Amino acid sequence: MGSLLQHKLPVIDLRKEHLKPGTGSWKDARNHVVSALQQYGCFVAVYDGVSQDLHAAVFQALEDLFALPTSTKMQNKSSKPLYGYVGQIPFLPLYESMGIDDANTLHGIHTFSDLMWPNGHHAFSETMLSYSRMVAELEQGVARMVFEEYGVEKYYESHLKSATYLCRVMKYRAAEEEESNMGFVAHTDKSFMTVIHQNQIDGLEIKAKDGQWFSVELAPSSFVVMAGDATLAWSNGRIHSPQHRVSMNGKEARYSVAQFTFMEGTVKAPEELVDEEHPLQFKPFDHLEFLDFYSKPENRRLESALRTYCGI
Repeated sequence: MGSLLQHKLPVIDLRKEHLKPGTGSWKDARNHVVSALQQYGCFVAVYDGVSQDLHAAVFQALEDLFALPTSTKMQNKSSKPLYGYVGQIPFLPLYESMGIDDANTLHGIHTFSDLMWPNGHHAFSETMLSYSRMVAELEQGVARMVFEEYGVEKYYESHLKSATYLCRVMKYRAAEEEESNMGFVAHTDKSFMTVIHQNQIDGLEIKAKDGQWFSVELAPSSFVVMAGDATLAWSNGRIHSPQHRVSMNGKEARYSVAQFTFMEGTVKAPEELVDEEHPLQFKPFDHLEFLDFYSKPENRRLESALRTYCGI
């Protein structure tokens, strides 16, 4: 057999000192970020906005949260499709998650924590709010790099104004002897961007463009920044939205946090990104309406829900 290319996600230094627009290190990072998003649809960011203490506090908070009774966790409901509690699914027995809408706002965090702990849980609220705001800062830096690299930075401010954040907290328990180790099925994210952080248990696997699956190993100070289907459409096909899944191989539970960016209103490719070489691939679409379409069981199995929904 010929040797298979061993895929490995690019690791990019996005510590705060490199996130100052206009500096040499910013331009250098910007170039690496966009080429990684075009090749893999994601990369590993080394980011110091979340301190070691905050990292430890977040995963302690998640252990407290998932220890609550299932009936309490199931109170996490939303009028938005796919925003609330997900769990107790027969073919995904290892997985359970909850969504905190507007997680970077005090209101969003309190709306969630007051449901879980009617007497309040100050430490949880404070920890998750700090975390969400720091991760939003990382995501905004990456989005700005993408807008600049494509020469459409004039749209960045309005993009920023319409961005909202859903923080999804997840627990994957270890598989028992007879169980499959599938933590979560292969899918693409429906967000604009997703930032994933985990405790020290790996499990995330990415599908490369050549069809090969490979696993991602993460250090505590690193985050996976991933483009979702909305970026695929916005970039008119330039940026890849990767299939990914979770496999559980050890004996310990994996906790992770994924912060999704969703756009209020319409997602459409800037006219500057449409030309003879790059004819328009997707019709403009409303982000939450697309999520609603995808939430229907029959549409979850589609090869590409986005192309079916608004492809040209």
